[in-house]
Order: sequence, then C-alpha cells, then structure tokens
Amino acid sequence: MNPQVILCTGGIGSGKSVVVKAFNLLGVPSYDCDRAAKELYDRDPQLLAGVVALAGAAVLGPDGRLDRKALAGRIFADRSLLAAVEALVHPAVIRDFQQWKASQTAPLVLIESAILLEKPQFDSLYDRVLAVTAPEEVRIARVMARDRTDAAQVRRRMASQWTDAQRAARADYILENNDRQPLLPAIMDIIEKSKEDGKN
Repeated sequence: MNPQVILCTGGIGSGKSVVVKAFNLLGVPSYDCDRAAKELYDRDPQLLAGVVALAGAAVLGPDGRLDRKALAGRIFADRSLLAAVEALVHPAVIRDFQQWKASQTAPLVLIESAILLEKPQFDSLYDRVLAVTAPEEVRIARVMARDRTDAAQVRRRMASQWTDAQRAARADYILENNDRQPLLPAIMDIIEKSKEDGKN
C-alpha cells in the first residue's frame, strides 16, 4: 500500500501535536520528524559517525552516544557547521520516513514537522499540507506555560519561523486550534476531504 501523506505543520505553540494526537485517535498514524531526528543519532551509526567527523569527538558522551548539549553548543556557534550537520540529518530522516511509510497499512498518514514546508528538498515526501494555526497570544501563552519562558523569548523563536500566512499560502487545509472550537469535527472533515482529494 502507498498511503496518501499529509504534512501537518504549524509554528511554535500552534498546537499541532494535539492535532496529530487527534488524528491518531481517528486511526491515522503519524511520523514525528523532530523526534525521529533526535532518535536517529542513536539508531543510525552512519549518521552518528558523520556528525562526529564534522563536529569532533567532543560531541560524544562517555557512553559513546551523542551529547546533544555539546553538539548544540557547537552548531549554534557555527552556522556552516549547522548546515553541514543538517545535510546529514535530513537524508537520514527521509530514509527513516520512507521505511516507516512502507510499513503502514492505513490509507492516510501524517508527517509532522514545524520546518519541513520551508525546505524544498522534502516536497516529494507529502501529497497535501495541513497548516495548524492559532492566535498569536494563544501561542505565546502555550509556550510560556510549556517551556517556563517569557513572552519576549517566545516572540524571538516565532520570528525565526515562517509566519502563519506563509504556511497558509502553501496549505491545502487550514485548521485553527484556538482552544474554543472542538478539533475532532474539523479533523474528520479534513480526513473526508483528503479521501476525495486522493481520488483526483
């Protein structure tokens, strides 16, 4: 089976993870790119070896596993190193997603990522785009509560991402997750629309 793939994307605090869980409850499996990228350092020896070759053995902990804080300290101080590490991580995520997708039996699956839409090399991974949006003040409040941070820090993080308008311009479906309207009816509608879209 070759399932239809919807990219579920949204900015920080949009609540896309809640939306994905609701899809899961309705029988739609999902692949989390961010979580996979973190796990692949432990599961993909080729990726780990490549990162160590780029960043040095200092990014390894005493147990031989990746020291994520050490790597973060290196790559965020060196933009060229960040780009080089991403050039290794992205193909590894693509390989892992393709393997995961091949194992699925559902006709529809989600791939979840905040940044995938911004990277053209991933365009072939998905058929449709679902943009999850929320009012800015709601997003800020969610992230402040979740990460125990302040509004200024959240705004800086938001400024580094695409805007809701940019994502909406590329989206096939838009879902506002504003904590006032129930999600399940809207998600069920998207699932039905995706079935129709898949026939076209």
